[in-house]
Amino acid sequence: MNTSSALTAALSGLGFGLSLIVAIGAQNAFVLRQGIRGEHILPVIAVCAVSDVVLIAAGVGGLGALIASAPTLLMVTRYAGAAFLLGYAALAVRRAVFPGVMTTANAASGTTNESLTAGARTEPPQTTSASGTSRTATMTAMPGAVTDTAQRAPIGTVEYESAGARRGTSVALGATVLTCLALTWLNPHVYLDTVVLLGSFANTYAGQDRWFLAAGAMLASILWFTALGYGGRLLAPLFARRTAWRILDSAIALIMLTLALTLLLP
Repeated sequence: MNTSSALTAALSGLGFGLSLIVAIGAQNAFVLRQGIRGEHILPVIAVCAVSDVVLIAAGVGGLGALIASAPTLLMVTRYAGAAFLLGYAALAVRRAVFPGVMTTANAASGTTNESLTAGARTEPPQTTSASGTSRTATMTAMPGAVTDTAQRAPIGTVEYESAGARRGTSVALGATVLTCLALTWLNPHVYLDTVVLLGSFANTYAGQDRWFLAAGAMLASILWFTALGYGGRLLAPLFARRTAWRILDSAIALIMLTLALTLLLP
């Protein structure tokens, strides 16, 4: 085995894989949203990365030629994917119109003094000193929760709950995983890009080098989804405002709708 050629193939796979995956799409939008919410991040990353590993291996192994010769399969997948994307776009529109609830707690009194939606969960009580003044402000684990620190003293806590997390509950892990699987496996572009295109590119390399290229592409997927999922947490402070969630969900709805139309009107 030529170490130099193997390394070149792996780096080519890494670059080619990133060029295919780093794009605005349904899967990336979903992973980003989960990252911002801080909800089921690791399972979502695992589903996306493992799916890509399987598809890349299948493409390099020769499945790409089979898919390219089965237009009926691609047509069925295209319409099923379009229907799912349209449904997800409708849900994103609903979230944008009704972005969720916010609760505010007054740290001075240690009690929740406002609830914008019935059934919204209350903030934990805050500890007070003997004089009754607030010593600490407790932040909930919800992403986007912020504390007003005006005049260098904790005054209150603001919590955002998305439409899927009302009444103190989050979207179930099973539902999240199923949505992620659908966004991945019902998207014909995944097969065309990951299996057919990358598989064809890998087969231009001789011998075992094509598998080193495949390994590079697999690494690209793992790195990208990990960075997107956990990097989304950095945006959490921005999404303490429901306006930010409205903008994000509106953008997601537009992305899903556009992708669905590209599938229906090729």
